[in-house]
Amino acid sequence: MALSVRILGIDPGLRRMGWGVVTVEGSSLRAIAHGVITPATSAPLSERLSHIFTGVNALVESYQPDEAAIEEAFMAANASSALKLGHARAAALLAPAQAGLPVAEYAARLVKKSVVGTGAADKVQVAAMVGILLPGTKATADAADALAVAICHAHHRRASRIGSAA
Repeated sequence: MALSVRILGIDPGLRRMGWGVVTVEGSSLRAIAHGVITPATSAPLSERLSHIFTGVNALVESYQPDEAAIEEAFMAANASSALKLGHARAAALLAPAQAGLPVAEYAARLVKKSVVGTGAADKVQVAAMVGILLPGTKATADAADALAVAICHAHHRRASRIGSAA
């Protein structure tokens, strides 16, 4: 019998942070749960980051993943937006790291290529393929993106250098 690994996938965002949990057993993937963490947009940045950290921490406690994966930040045209996304990523990275989980990071293009077959796929294509790869899963765009990160990690986890990046 193949070893079962539970993966928490995270699609970072300050307004809507998607998350998804999948189990991989051999070459078989199964969705466990998915959703979105939505901090109050009117709250100060520190409270929004705390909400993200607390939410991801609760996911780690509830679903007991073995590993986590998060989408890397992309270069935004607006430096302020990129910095805020970096803060959200940090808040999301801390919870699994503090729980002792290995955390892998993947470029958005690699996530899309792993799930759809092209790094230029849009959110609709990603959500459609997530539904095919994880039958019965009907996730919102943010949750589907997080499930896609988890799927990407399932495909690349042996080759990735989990936890080796500073």
